[in-house]
Amino acid sequence: MRNGRVVAARNVTKVYRMGPIEAQALRGISLEVVSGEFLAIVGPSGSGKTTLLNVIGALDTISGGSLEVLEHDLTQLSRRRRADLRLHALGFVFQAYNLVPVLTACENVEFVLELQGVGSERRQRAREILEELGLSEFADRRPHELSGGQQQRVAVARAVASRPQLILADEPTANLDGENANHLLDLMQRLNQQHGTTFIFSTHDPRVVAYAHRVVDLIDGRVAHDTAKDPSDVETDGNIVEIP
Repeated sequence: MRNGRVVAARNVTKVYRMGPIEAQALRGISLEVVSGEFLAIVGPSGSGKTTLLNVIGALDTISGGSLEVLEHDLTQLSRRRRADLRLHALGFVFQAYNLVPVLTACENVEFVLELQGVGSERRQRAREILEELGLSEFADRRPHELSGGQQQRVAVARAVASRPQLILADEPTANLDGENANHLLDLMQRLNQQHGTTFIFSTHDPRVVAYAHRVVDLIDGRVAHDTAKDPSDVETDGNIVEIP
């Protein structure tokens, strides 16, 4: 990647049209994200946080401007190539977990590997990922048998299964209590520090902001502030356990 650049957005706009009505979700966003960042996009509801995450994740298209993700010009990619980028290079963690309810935790992780074309070793690899994230004892449980914190950790396991360069997390702590939110953020922080995985969060949770290395504040679809923190101001897990 040129200069380690993961995301390059230039004057990105997004307009939703409903008949004669237009709603501008993004109004000229310019933003660069480099490899290894742990970045929080913050702002009130309706500020464009989730929309920005969706266009970066190739889940939606932009209306204007330019957007490169992992050196791919998203405006030039076909639907099939956008799907391939999501499958092989991007990971997603959603507020509502989005686990498949009829599958076990292990099968939810394995499903991503199957889509990637991983062969017979995918079951073992899925279990290894769950073990790395402290979920071995829950591998054969279905989502309804897990707590909210456990479900979100399974969602993270699924997100990292494809070994993505970039993970996009949309309000990942919104449904978690303080203890589970901190455990989840500690886990993501270790993945970032030990594997160099880039994380972009959309959030209004001050707990996430405390862990972020950089905070981008959106207001009415525009970047109002873009602040890199001093390392001493970043929340850290004081007892970081290495993830193999």
